[in-house]
Amino acid sequence: MEPSEEFDRPENPYLTPESSLHEPAFRPAETPEELNPFKTVWIRPRETVRWLTATNPELHVVLLACIAGIGSSLDRASLRNVGDTTPVPVIVTIACLVGPLGGLITLWAGSHLIRLSGSWIGGVGNRVHIKTAMAWALVPAIAALPLWIPQLALFGSEMFTAKTPRLDASPWLWIPFLGIGLVEIVLGVWNIVLLCKMVAEVQGFRSAWRGLANVVLAAAIILVPLVVLVIIVAMAIGLST
Repeated sequence: MEPSEEFDRPENPYLTPESSLHEPAFRPAETPEELNPFKTVWIRPRETVRWLTATNPELHVVLLACIAGIGSSLDRASLRNVGDTTPVPVIVTIACLVGPLGGLITLWAGSHLIRLSGSWIGGVGNRVHIKTAMAWALVPAIAALPLWIPQLALFGSEMFTAKTPRLDASPWLWIPFLGIGLVEIVLGVWNIVLLCKMVAEVQGFRSAWRGLANVVLAAAIILVPLVVLVIIVAMAIGLST
């Protein structure tokens, strides 16, 4: 993950060192109207988030978070084998209704945590720009959402159940199953890559690795207390038996 390329532009003597980190940079032949963030975010995430924060940092942020929340809700239902007790239409309906709320909560809480943990390592981004980075990094995850259509058409309720008799009886079904799964993994990894790069940009970090550290620290704020709590409860149960 290399730092973003900087393009030649006139120097602004009124910019502070901090604000210059966030000054939009465009190619000479490019204007704000020519930049399509849905396309450029895939391969030019830093430049894309600079353009977004300079023009409209709230562009589609809520919409992206809501759509991604639906996909996350379906993924959790699949991992937890919810289909063992709940029909597929109910699972999909709940995901469409509750998923957007979960996406917004994740965006709200995550922006607070990333801003807090980023301040420990020199981050200068504000919550509005961090939410921009978080939401637009979700584009690959949103691109994976339509993959649920062939999955449900081919595998039906087995996408949400522990037992998979149809897959077990038809080995050829494993080819599309594994193929779609591989595409989902690639998109999931790219989601993380974009998040690290875009968080690094809005936080003023030159290295995307510091963006990764920022995200990991934010997750640790939640996970470490939970792990400690589980250990304490387990020890308490062990001492009482």
